[in-house]
Amino acid sequence: MTITEKILAAHCGKKKVSPGELINAKVDLILANDITAPIAITEFKKIGAKNVFDKDRVAFIPDHFAPQKDIKAAEQCKMLRDFSKDYDLGLYFEVGRMGVEHALLPEQGLVGPGDLVIGADSHTCTYGGLGAFATGVGSTDVASAMATGECWFKVPESMKFIYFGKLKKWVGGKDLILHTIGDIGVDGALYRAMEFMGETISSLPMYARLTMCNMAIEAGGKNGIITPDSITEQYVKGRAKRGYTFYSSDKDAKYVEVREYDCSKIPLTVSCPHLPSNTKPAAELSHVTIDQVVVGSCTNGRIEDLREAAEIIKGKKVHPDVRMIVIPATQQIYLDAMKEGLAEIFVTAGAVFSTPTCGPCLGGHMGILAKGEKAIATTNRNFVGRMGHPESEVYLSNPAVAAASAVKGKIATPDEVV
Repeated sequence: MTITEKILAAHCGKKKVSPGELINAKVDLILANDITAPIAITEFKKIGAKNVFDKDRVAFIPDHFAPQKDIKAAEQCKMLRDFSKDYDLGLYFEVGRMGVEHALLPEQGLVGPGDLVIGADSHTCTYGGLGAFATGVGSTDVASAMATGECWFKVPESMKFIYFGKLKKWVGGKDLILHTIGDIGVDGALYRAMEFMGETISSLPMYARLTMCNMAIEAGGKNGIITPDSITEQYVKGRAKRGYTFYSSDKDAKYVEVREYDCSKIPLTVSCPHLPSNTKPAAELSHVTIDQVVVGSCTNGRIEDLREAAEIIKGKKVHPDVRMIVIPATQQIYLDAMKEGLAEIFVTAGAVFSTPTCGPCLGGHMGILAKGEKAIATTNRNFVGRMGHPESEVYLSNPAVAAASAVKGKIATPDEVV
Protein backbone atom coordinates (compact mmCIF):
# COMPACT_ATOMS: atom_id res chain seq x y z
CA MET A 1 0.00 0.00 0.00
CA THR A 2 0.95 3.66 -0.36
CA ILE A 3 1.26 5.90 2.69
CA THR A 4 -2.20 7.38 1.93
CA GLU A 5 -3.78 3.92 1.70
CA LYS A 6 -2.11 2.82 4.95
CA ILE A 7 -3.45 5.81 6.91
CA LEU A 8 -6.97 5.30 5.52
CA ALA A 9 -6.84 1.55 6.26
CA ALA A 10 -5.73 2.20 9.84
CA HIS A 11 -8.62 4.61 10.39
CA CYS A 12 -11.34 2.38 8.97
CA GLY A 13 -10.19 -0.76 10.82
CA LYS A 14 -9.11 -2.68 7.71
CA LYS A 15 -5.84 -4.44 6.96
CA LYS A 16 -5.90 -3.23 3.37
CA VAL A 17 -7.74 -0.72 1.21
CA SER A 18 -7.55 -0.20 -2.57
CA PRO A 19 -8.12 2.81 -4.85
CA GLY A 20 -11.79 3.32 -5.67
CA GLU A 21 -13.00 1.60 -2.50
CA LEU A 22 -15.62 3.44 -0.43
CA ILE A 23 -14.85 3.51 3.28
CA ASN A 24 -16.06 5.05 6.51
CA ALA A 25 -13.10 6.22 8.59
CA LYS A 26 -12.58 7.69 12.04
CA VAL A 27 -11.21 11.24 12.00
CA ASP A 28 -8.58 12.61 14.38
CA LEU A 29 -9.43 16.27 13.90
CA ILE A 30 -12.17 18.34 12.25
CA LEU A 31 -11.77 22.02 11.45
CA ALA A 32 -13.87 24.82 10.03
CA ASN A 33 -13.59 28.59 9.73
CA ASP A 34 -15.89 31.61 9.88
CA ILE A 35 -17.16 31.03 6.32
CA THR A 36 -17.69 27.25 6.47
CA ALA A 37 -18.50 26.55 10.13
CA PRO A 38 -21.84 28.45 10.18
CA ILE A 39 -23.22 26.08 7.50
CA ALA A 40 -21.90 23.07 9.45
CA ILE A 41 -23.43 24.40 12.68
CA THR A 42 -26.82 24.86 11.02
CA GLU A 43 -26.76 21.31 9.60
CA PHE A 44 -25.48 19.84 12.88
CA LYS A 45 -28.48 21.31 14.69
CA LYS A 46 -30.85 20.10 11.95
CA ILE A 47 -29.87 16.45 12.42
CA GLY A 48 -30.68 16.70 16.11
CA ALA A 49 -27.22 15.81 17.41
CA LYS A 50 -26.99 16.31 21.16
CA ASN A 51 -23.22 16.72 21.34
CA VAL A 52 -20.03 16.72 19.30
CA PHE A 53 -18.23 13.37 19.27
CA ASP A 54 -15.16 14.81 21.05
CA LYS A 55 -14.87 18.36 22.40
CA ASP A 56 -11.10 18.38 21.89
CA ARG A 57 -11.12 17.31 18.24
CA VAL A 58 -13.30 20.01 16.68
CA ALA A 59 -11.40 23.22 15.86
CA PHE A 60 -13.20 26.44 14.97
CA ILE A 61 -10.95 29.23 13.68
CA PRO A 62 -12.31 32.63 12.59
CA ASP A 63 -9.63 33.70 10.10
CA HIS A 64 -11.17 34.50 6.70
CA PHE A 65 -13.08 37.74 7.42
CA ALA A 66 -11.55 38.22 10.88
CA PRO A 67 -10.92 40.50 12.66
CA GLN A 68 -14.56 41.01 11.68
CA LYS A 69 -14.69 43.35 8.69
CA ASP A 70 -18.43 44.11 8.64
CA ILE A 71 -21.74 43.18 10.28
CA LYS A 72 -22.21 39.96 8.29
CA ALA A 73 -18.69 38.82 9.13
CA ALA A 74 -19.30 39.65 12.80
CA GLU A 75 -22.45 37.53 12.82
CA GLN A 76 -20.66 34.59 11.18
CA CYS A 77 -17.87 34.79 13.77
CA LYS A 78 -20.41 35.07 16.61
CA MET A 79 -21.98 31.77 15.48
CA LEU A 80 -18.62 30.05 15.98
CA ARG A 81 -18.10 31.67 19.37
CA ASP A 82 -21.61 30.85 20.63
CA PHE A 83 -21.51 27.24 19.41
CA SER A 84 -18.05 26.72 20.92
CA LYS A 85 -19.30 28.01 24.26
CA ASP A 86 -22.56 26.04 24.18
CA TYR A 87 -20.79 22.77 23.34
CA ASP A 88 -17.68 23.48 25.43
CA LEU A 89 -15.27 23.10 22.51
CA GLY A 90 -11.63 23.04 23.55
CA LEU A 91 -10.28 24.27 20.21
CA TYR A 92 -11.98 27.60 19.58
CA PHE A 93 -9.41 30.28 18.69
CA GLU A 94 -10.67 33.82 19.19
CA VAL A 95 -9.19 36.85 17.44
CA GLY A 96 -6.00 37.66 19.33
CA ARG A 97 -5.29 33.97 19.84
CA MET A 98 -6.09 32.75 16.36
CA GLY A 99 -4.11 32.57 13.17
CA VAL A 100 -4.57 31.35 9.62
CA GLU A 101 -5.96 27.87 10.31
CA HIS A 102 -3.48 25.78 8.29
CA ALA A 103 -0.50 27.52 9.88
CA LEU A 104 -2.02 27.54 13.37
CA LEU A 105 -2.91 23.84 13.77
CA PRO A 106 0.55 22.42 12.96
CA GLU A 107 2.19 25.14 15.07
CA GLN A 108 -0.03 24.24 18.04
CA GLY A 109 0.77 20.52 17.69
CA LEU A 110 -2.85 19.66 16.95
CA VAL A 111 -2.01 17.70 13.80
CA GLY A 112 0.58 14.94 13.72
CA PRO A 113 2.02 12.27 11.41
CA GLY A 114 -0.43 9.48 10.62
CA ASP A 115 -3.49 11.56 11.48
CA LEU A 116 -6.66 11.64 9.41
CA VAL A 117 -7.88 15.24 9.27
CA ILE A 118 -10.84 16.79 7.50
CA GLY A 119 -11.56 20.48 7.21
CA ALA A 120 -14.25 22.59 5.62
CA ASP A 121 -11.55 24.39 3.67
CA SER A 122 -9.87 23.16 0.52
CA HIS A 123 -6.33 23.86 1.77
CA THR A 124 -6.67 21.36 4.62
CA CYS A 125 -4.33 19.24 2.45
CA THR A 126 -1.47 21.33 3.96
CA TYR A 127 -0.99 18.82 6.81
CA GLY A 128 0.29 16.19 4.38
CA GLY A 129 3.61 17.94 4.95
CA LEU A 130 3.64 16.25 8.36
CA GLY A 131 2.82 12.82 6.94
CA ALA A 132 -0.92 13.04 7.71
CA PHE A 133 -3.85 12.29 5.40
CA ALA A 134 -5.65 15.62 5.30
CA THR A 135 -8.30 16.80 2.89
CA GLY A 136 -10.96 19.43 2.42
CA VAL A 137 -14.62 18.44 2.63
CA GLY A 138 -17.99 20.17 2.45
CA SER A 139 -19.63 21.76 5.48
CA THR A 140 -22.32 19.05 5.60
CA ASP A 141 -19.60 16.38 5.86
CA VAL A 142 -18.14 18.37 8.75
CA ALA A 143 -21.58 18.51 10.41
CA SER A 144 -22.03 14.73 10.31
CA ALA A 145 -18.41 14.12 11.38
CA MET A 146 -18.85 16.48 14.32
CA ALA A 147 -21.71 14.25 15.47
CA THR A 148 -20.21 10.83 14.65
CA GLY A 149 -16.44 11.23 14.55
CA GLU A 150 -16.43 9.60 11.13
CA CYS A 151 -16.44 10.57 7.47
CA TRP A 152 -16.80 8.64 4.22
CA PHE A 153 -14.07 8.54 1.60
CA LYS A 154 -13.34 7.04 -1.77
CA VAL A 155 -9.76 5.77 -1.53
CA PRO A 156 -7.78 7.85 -4.07
CA GLU A 157 -5.30 6.57 -6.60
CA SER A 158 -1.76 7.76 -5.86
CA MET A 159 0.66 9.69 -8.07
CA LYS A 160 4.37 9.72 -7.26
CA PHE A 161 6.43 12.88 -7.78
CA ILE A 162 10.20 12.43 -7.45
CA TYR A 163 12.41 15.50 -7.06
CA PHE A 164 16.20 15.33 -7.33
CA GLY A 165 19.09 17.77 -7.78
CA LYS A 166 20.21 20.91 -5.95
CA LEU A 167 17.86 23.87 -5.77
CA LYS A 168 19.04 27.20 -7.16
CA LYS A 169 19.37 30.16 -4.78
CA TRP A 170 15.98 31.53 -3.64
CA VAL A 171 14.11 28.58 -5.23
CA GLY A 172 11.99 26.74 -2.64
CA GLY A 173 8.87 24.69 -1.97
CA LYS A 174 6.58 27.27 -3.62
CA ASP A 175 8.55 27.12 -6.86
CA LEU A 176 8.54 23.31 -6.83
CA ILE A 177 4.78 23.08 -6.46
CA LEU A 178 4.07 25.88 -8.97
CA HIS A 179 6.39 24.17 -11.47
CA THR A 180 4.61 20.84 -10.85
CA ILE A 181 1.13 22.35 -11.32
CA GLY A 182 2.40 24.08 -14.45
CA ASP A 183 3.51 20.68 -15.72
CA ILE A 184 0.39 18.60 -14.97
CA GLY A 185 -2.34 21.27 -15.01
CA VAL A 186 -5.05 22.23 -12.51
CA ASP A 187 -6.79 18.87 -13.04
CA GLY A 188 -3.63 16.80 -13.47
CA ALA A 189 -4.07 15.04 -10.14
CA LEU A 190 -7.88 15.05 -9.97
CA TYR A 191 -9.02 13.10 -6.87
CA ARG A 192 -5.56 11.59 -6.53
CA ALA A 193 -3.05 11.49 -3.69
CA MET A 194 0.06 13.47 -4.64
CA GLU A 195 3.01 11.82 -2.94
CA PHE A 196 6.14 14.00 -3.00
CA MET A 197 9.51 12.29 -2.54
CA GLY A 198 13.15 12.19 -3.60
CA GLU A 199 16.43 13.61 -2.31
CA THR A 200 15.32 17.24 -2.72
CA ILE A 201 12.17 16.65 -0.64
CA SER A 202 14.15 14.79 2.03
CA SER A 203 16.25 17.91 2.62
CA LEU A 204 13.32 20.38 2.48
CA PRO A 205 12.53 22.07 5.82
CA MET A 206 9.06 21.64 7.29
CA TYR A 207 7.72 25.04 6.21
CA ALA A 208 8.52 24.26 2.56
CA ARG A 209 6.88 20.83 2.82
CA LEU A 210 3.71 22.40 4.20
CA THR A 211 3.75 24.90 1.30
CA MET A 212 3.98 22.10 -1.27
CA CYS A 213 1.18 20.02 0.22
CA ASN A 214 -0.94 23.16 0.69
CA MET A 215 -1.23 23.55 -3.07
CA ALA A 216 -2.00 19.92 -3.97
CA ILE A 217 -5.62 21.04 -4.32
CA GLU A 218 -4.53 23.48 -7.05
CA ALA A 219 -3.69 20.42 -9.16
CA GLY A 220 -7.05 18.86 -8.29
CA GLY A 221 -5.46 16.53 -5.74
CA LYS A 222 -7.40 14.81 -2.98
CA ASN A 223 -4.37 15.22 -0.75
CA GLY A 224 -0.67 15.93 -0.85
CA ILE A 225 1.66 13.91 1.36
CA ILE A 226 5.33 13.55 2.28
CA THR A 227 6.74 10.55 4.15
CA PRO A 228 7.66 11.66 7.70
CA ASP A 229 11.35 11.51 8.64
CA SER A 230 13.89 13.04 11.03
CA ILE A 231 12.88 16.59 9.95
CA THR A 232 9.25 15.71 10.79
CA GLU A 233 10.29 14.21 14.13
CA GLN A 234 12.22 17.34 15.02
CA TYR A 235 9.14 19.47 14.26
CA VAL A 236 6.54 17.41 16.15
CA LYS A 237 8.68 16.33 19.12
CA GLY A 238 7.59 18.26 22.19
CA ARG A 239 4.90 19.99 20.12
CA ALA A 240 2.39 17.21 19.35
CA LYS A 241 -0.58 17.16 21.72
CA ARG A 242 -1.34 13.50 20.88
CA GLY A 243 0.58 10.38 19.94
CA TYR A 244 1.53 10.01 16.27
CA THR A 245 2.52 7.29 13.81
CA PHE A 246 5.04 7.39 10.98
CA TYR A 247 3.74 5.60 7.88
CA SER A 248 5.59 5.06 4.63
CA SER A 249 4.72 3.53 1.27
CA ASP A 250 5.67 -0.07 0.54
CA LYS A 251 8.34 -0.61 -2.10
CA ASP A 252 5.82 -2.50 -4.26
CA ALA A 253 3.00 0.05 -3.80
CA LYS A 254 1.13 0.83 -7.02
CA TYR A 255 1.02 4.33 -8.52
CA VAL A 256 -1.19 5.44 -11.37
CA GLU A 257 1.59 7.75 -12.59
CA VAL A 258 5.21 8.63 -11.71
CA ARG A 259 6.90 11.92 -12.61
CA GLU A 260 10.47 13.04 -12.01
CA TYR A 261 11.89 16.56 -11.82
CA ASP A 262 15.50 17.76 -11.93
CA CYS A 263 15.33 20.60 -9.41
CA SER A 264 18.61 22.12 -10.59
CA LYS A 265 16.69 23.16 -13.71
CA ILE A 266 13.63 24.61 -11.93
CA PRO A 267 13.69 28.44 -12.03
CA LEU A 268 12.04 30.97 -9.76
CA THR A 269 8.48 30.40 -10.92
CA VAL A 270 5.42 32.64 -11.13
CA SER A 271 1.81 31.66 -11.88
CA CYS A 272 0.21 34.18 -14.22
CA PRO A 273 -3.52 35.01 -14.38
CA HIS A 274 -5.92 33.33 -14.22
CA LEU A 275 -4.79 29.80 -13.30
CA PRO A 276 -2.10 28.42 -10.95
CA SER A 277 -1.01 26.21 -13.88
CA ASN A 278 -0.20 29.22 -16.10
CA THR A 279 3.43 29.29 -14.99
CA LYS A 280 6.43 31.17 -16.34
CA PRO A 281 9.96 31.83 -15.06
CA ALA A 282 9.95 35.02 -12.97
CA ALA A 283 12.83 36.35 -15.09
CA GLU A 284 10.55 36.43 -18.16
CA LEU A 285 7.94 38.68 -16.53
CA SER A 286 9.88 41.90 -15.92
CA HIS A 287 7.47 43.75 -18.22
CA VAL A 288 4.58 43.24 -15.75
CA THR A 289 4.09 46.29 -13.52
CA ILE A 290 2.23 45.76 -10.23
CA ASP A 291 0.09 47.76 -7.82
CA GLN A 292 0.13 45.45 -4.79
CA VAL A 293 2.33 42.85 -3.11
CA VAL A 294 1.00 40.42 -0.50
CA VAL A 295 3.28 38.25 1.64
CA GLY A 296 1.32 35.87 3.86
CA SER A 297 -1.48 33.25 3.74
CA CYS A 298 -1.62 29.55 4.70
CA THR A 299 0.84 28.95 1.84
CA ASN A 300 3.65 31.36 2.74
CA GLY A 301 2.90 33.21 5.97
CA ARG A 302 5.29 31.34 8.25
CA ILE A 303 8.26 32.94 10.00
CA GLU A 304 10.72 31.54 7.44
CA ASP A 305 8.70 33.15 4.64
CA LEU A 306 8.78 36.51 6.43
CA ARG A 307 12.53 36.18 6.99
CA GLU A 308 13.03 35.54 3.28
CA ALA A 309 11.02 38.62 2.27
CA ALA A 310 12.75 40.76 4.93
CA GLU A 311 16.19 39.68 3.72
CA ILE A 312 15.35 41.06 0.27
CA ILE A 313 13.73 44.32 1.35
CA LYS A 314 15.98 45.27 4.28
CA GLY A 315 17.40 48.75 3.84
CA LYS A 316 15.31 49.40 0.73
CA LYS A 317 11.97 51.02 0.04
CA VAL A 318 8.73 49.74 -1.42
CA HIS A 319 8.33 51.30 -4.88
CA PRO A 320 6.26 54.53 -4.69
CA ASP A 321 3.60 53.08 -7.04
CA VAL A 322 3.18 49.89 -4.97
CA ARG A 323 1.51 48.99 -1.68
CA MET A 324 2.97 46.01 0.17
CA ILE A 325 1.00 44.07 2.77
CA VAL A 326 2.77 41.58 5.03
CA ILE A 327 0.58 39.22 7.06
CA PRO A 328 2.12 36.86 9.62
CA ALA A 329 0.01 33.70 9.70
CA THR A 330 -0.30 33.35 13.50
CA GLN A 331 0.09 35.38 16.68
CA GLN A 332 3.29 33.44 17.49
CA ILE A 333 4.73 34.29 14.07
CA TYR A 334 3.71 37.91 14.66
CA LEU A 335 5.60 37.92 17.97
CA ASP A 336 8.64 36.22 16.47
CA ALA A 337 8.68 38.76 13.63
CA MET A 338 8.59 41.58 16.20
CA LYS A 339 11.41 40.07 18.29
CA GLU A 340 13.59 39.40 15.24
CA GLY A 341 13.11 42.94 13.94
CA LEU A 342 11.33 41.78 10.79
CA ALA A 343 8.24 43.91 11.47
CA GLU A 344 10.48 46.97 11.74
CA ILE A 345 12.21 46.11 8.45
CA PHE A 346 8.86 45.93 6.63
CA VAL A 347 7.39 49.07 8.19
CA THR A 348 10.60 51.07 7.62
CA ALA A 349 10.51 49.97 3.98
CA GLY A 350 6.99 51.35 3.66
CA ALA A 351 4.95 48.15 3.96
CA VAL A 352 1.87 47.39 6.06
CA PHE A 353 2.44 44.82 8.82
CA SER A 354 -0.94 43.25 9.58
CA THR A 355 -2.53 41.21 12.30
CA PRO A 356 -2.98 37.50 11.34
CA THR A 357 -5.83 36.96 8.87
CA CYS A 358 -6.50 35.26 5.51
CA GLY A 359 -7.32 38.79 4.41
CA PRO A 360 -6.86 39.56 0.73
CA CYS A 361 -6.08 35.96 -0.35
CA LEU A 362 -9.76 35.20 -0.92
CA GLY A 363 -10.86 38.77 -1.58
CA GLY A 364 -11.82 39.07 2.08
CA HIS A 365 -10.36 42.37 3.27
CA MET A 366 -7.01 44.06 4.04
CA GLY A 367 -6.04 44.50 0.40
CA ILE A 368 -8.83 44.10 -2.18
CA LEU A 369 -7.91 44.90 -5.78
CA ALA A 370 -9.70 47.54 -7.87
CA LYS A 371 -10.54 47.19 -11.56
CA GLY A 372 -7.38 46.88 -13.66
CA GLU A 373 -5.01 46.48 -10.70
CA LYS A 374 -2.33 43.79 -10.60
CA ALA A 375 -0.91 42.02 -7.54
CA ILE A 376 1.88 39.57 -6.94
CA ALA A 377 1.16 37.42 -3.89
CA THR A 378 2.53 34.46 -1.98
CA THR A 379 -1.02 33.09 -1.82
CA ASN A 380 -2.34 29.99 -3.59
CA ARG A 381 -5.00 31.00 -6.12
CA ASN A 382 -5.27 33.52 -8.91
CA PHE A 383 -8.69 32.78 -10.41
CA VAL A 384 -10.74 35.60 -11.94
CA GLY A 385 -11.88 37.93 -9.14
CA ARG A 386 -10.06 35.94 -6.44
CA MET A 387 -8.56 39.03 -4.78
CA GLY A 388 -11.17 41.60 -5.73
CA HIS A 389 -12.48 43.04 -8.99
CA PRO A 390 -13.10 40.50 -11.81
CA GLU A 391 -10.90 42.66 -14.03
CA SER A 392 -7.94 42.65 -11.63
CA GLU A 393 -5.03 40.22 -11.96
CA VAL A 394 -3.10 38.09 -9.46
CA TYR A 395 0.35 36.58 -9.97
CA LEU A 396 1.60 33.91 -7.54
CA SER A 397 5.21 33.63 -6.36
CA ASN A 398 7.47 32.80 -3.45
CA PRO A 399 8.23 35.47 -0.79
CA ALA A 400 11.63 36.43 -2.25
CA VAL A 401 10.20 37.22 -5.68
CA ALA A 402 7.26 39.08 -4.09
CA ALA A 403 9.61 41.25 -2.00
CA ALA A 404 11.91 41.97 -4.95
CA SER A 405 8.86 42.96 -7.00
CA ALA A 406 7.75 45.35 -4.25
CA VAL A 407 11.06 47.20 -4.54
CA LYS A 408 11.10 47.28 -8.35
CA GLY A 409 7.42 48.05 -8.95
CA LYS A 410 7.30 45.20 -11.43
CA ILE A 411 7.83 41.46 -11.28
CA ALA A 412 11.49 40.98 -10.39
CA THR A 413 13.95 38.37 -9.16
CA PRO A 414 15.90 38.75 -5.89
CA ASP A 415 19.19 39.07 -7.79
CA GLU A 416 17.95 42.34 -9.30
CA VAL A 417 17.59 43.80 -5.82
CA VAL A 418 20.12 42.16 -3.50
